[in-house]
Amino acid sequence: MSEPIRNKKADFPVAPTPQNTPATNAPISSHAQQPGVASISEENLDHAAAASLFAKNPALVSMIQGRLGSLIGRSSGYIESLPLPVRRRVAGLKGIQKDHAKLEAEFQEEVLQLEKKYLQKFTPLYQRRSQIVNGAAEPTEEEVEAGEAELADDEEETKKETEEKTEASAEESNVAGIPEFWLSAMKNQVSLVEMITERDEEALKHLTDIRMEYLDRPGFRLIFEFSENEFFTNKTITKTYYYQEESGYGGDFIYDHAEGDKIDWKADKNLTVRVESKKQRNRSTKQTRVVKVTVPTESFFNFFSPPKPPADEDDATSDIEERLELDYQLGEDIKEKLIPRAIDWFTGEALQFEELGEEMDDEGEFEFDDEDDEDDEDDDRRSDNGDEESDEEDGTSKPKKEAAECKTS
Repeated sequence: MSEPIRNKKADFPVAPTPQNTPATNAPISSHAQQPGVASISEENLDHAAAASLFAKNPALVSMIQGRLGSLIGRSSGYIESLPLPVRRRVAGLKGIQKDHAKLEAEFQEEVLQLEKKYLQKFTPLYQRRSQIVNGAAEPTEEEVEAGEAELADDEEETKKETEEKTEASAEESNVAGIPEFWLSAMKNQVSLVEMITERDEEALKHLTDIRMEYLDRPGFRLIFEFSENEFFTNKTITKTYYYQEESGYGGDFIYDHAEGDKIDWKADKNLTVRVESKKQRNRSTKQTRVVKVTVPTESFFNFFSPPKPPADEDDATSDIEERLELDYQLGEDIKEKLIPRAIDWFTGEALQFEELGEEMDDEGEFEFDDEDDEDDEDDDRRSDNGDEESDEEDGTSKPKKEAAECKTS
């Protein structure tokens, strides 16, 4: 057994500790990697007992977080111990860094203005795309030839066969535009497909365009346009992302919050809720009756009801922070990936440029962590034990997952 680190003396002089406290508070629940030192495992720590201890003592967790928060930005004493001439040089470098920060802020502002400039140039292309998708126009020969040039030479024969079948099918059914273009593109986008349920698909088939615009203040707006449908009366549904007025470290814009339009659902067509039948018993007569209640359920349209930032930073939890981060990332994916390259998402070509996150072995097969397998087995065992289920009478199939609280982000 290796000697515990706490009893081990260093064989080399210890360098002074620099001022390196973190700039932000790391919550207890953060997924920071645990140390991998062998001597720590020799303590035989009961992680389950520790987790139970924290769960039963929220005051203890709050106290520890408060102590950690009080350490943020505190000096270790190293800078103060330096000779006066060295401290003056350090102060001089800080002054230079401030000038650098000013230039970084100018750089980010110019980048934003450049993005706005090129959005104006992109807009006619997006409008042309919308006309073709919705059957208001046909592509020109030049546009078709430019698109065909992207195909590989060894796929030329397959391409011609596909074109002949497509033309014959289009002539027979008289199809206008490209049906379900945006729905298909969204279902190929990794971060969006998990939000779309089977019930959502019927409504998203009426999605005719997705576009964006910049605000006068730092931020942007996503605009979803719909044709007439049986679910809601909105012609457009927007979601606006706002940044803080002050830029962050490095001149970057800091996300503040998002706001979505209210969806005017038609009677019994709200996709963000489902109807459950529950039994109620009268305490006096002991008679029971069945009542219908609506409960939140998973839906893409929860995207337009984003999570609210906590009013007080002390009330912030890792769950809220994760939902806010996911919500913002979804908006960025639509703005930076889906809108500019919608055709590549429709065809699936854009998937090859996505980092899916799974590791692959030498044979090209996916590898999964053992812990994930164990979790799946536990879920299966829990399912076999028979959980209580609520009766549903919404007349539709159950969504793929239970209700996610505004999955974002």
